[in-house]
Amino acid sequence: MRGVILIILFVVLVIGCSQEVVQTEEIDLFPKEKQIQKEVGNMKITSPEFENNKPIPEEFTCDDADISPPLQIGEVPENTRSLALIMDDPDAPMGTFVHWVVWNIPPDTTEIKKGEAIPWPQGRTDFGKQGYGGPCPPGGTHHYFFKLYALDTNLDLPPGSTKRDLEKAIEGHILEKAQLIGTYTR
Repeated sequence: MRGVILIILFVVLVIGCSQEVVQTEEIDLFPKEKQIQKEVGNMKITSPEFENNKPIPEEFTCDDADISPPLQIGEVPENTRSLALIMDDPDAPMGTFVHWVVWNIPPDTTEIKKGEAIPWPQGRTDFGKQGYGGPCPPGGTHHYFFKLYALDTNLDLPPGSTKRDLEKAIEGHILEKAQLIGTYTR
């Protein structure tokens, strides 16, 4: 009888300790997820030329005029000091290909016009130049992510900085993030 009671006490103790460890691990495992949830809000980025997850017109690609598409920005958080924009293609055969990097966009900006000469600092793309470089996949369908970040600061980055430089500079300063995805097939 004593043996049965000791086994029951042991099982209760093990179960009690296991539940406590699981609860502690769950709290420690998700700090990044909480950060991402903070970044998601009402801010929007859209284009009158293509819908989310729909084809980007050829005019905005290397197969035509290769000019930047018009973008509309809305519902920027009130405490935003600047906006940053990254356009990249994660489907590229050699890894994510960077097409456009822009920062210190004023928070009251509501649109970037089609083919507009951008007055804000721009970074170097994987085409090896500053400014917009349109979709130009080697083949197949690729997805182009236009990622807009609302920041609580202005950035002190020189023109020609890379996407990696920008991502490092905005770390800890993102208030919200919005995204528009376009596709292009060759």
